[in-house]
Amino acid sequence: MQLTTEIFGEVVVVHAPEELGRDQADSFLGFVTSLDRRNVVVDLDNTESIDSGGLEAMLKCQDLLREKAGDVTVATTNNVNRKILEITRLDQRIEVFDSVIDAVRSFV
Repeated sequence: MQLTTEIFGEVVVVHAPEELGRDQADSFLGFVTSLDRRNVVVDLDNTESIDSGGLEAMLKCQDLLREKAGDVTVATTNNVNRKILEITRLDQRIEVFDSVIDAVRSFV
């Protein structure tokens, strides 16, 4: 899986795919954890569907990056995605921001 990324100092922003589900979970996890930055912002604005496999992949990313003294945050203005994060209580495990810039700044 090749995803669009942006570098902001020690932080990398990963623009998640349109679908982040069980079929994409392993590839997503492998891509994010292979990056040379340990602090990652996952941008979900253009993601149209997320299932439990995608949510689990984000949590695994967080666990693996924390082992390397890094972390994962999420940025999204997509109301459906925000609701999914709230209902599953993932927003209590991973910090969620309204903008990529706010998420990047949280690492400073």
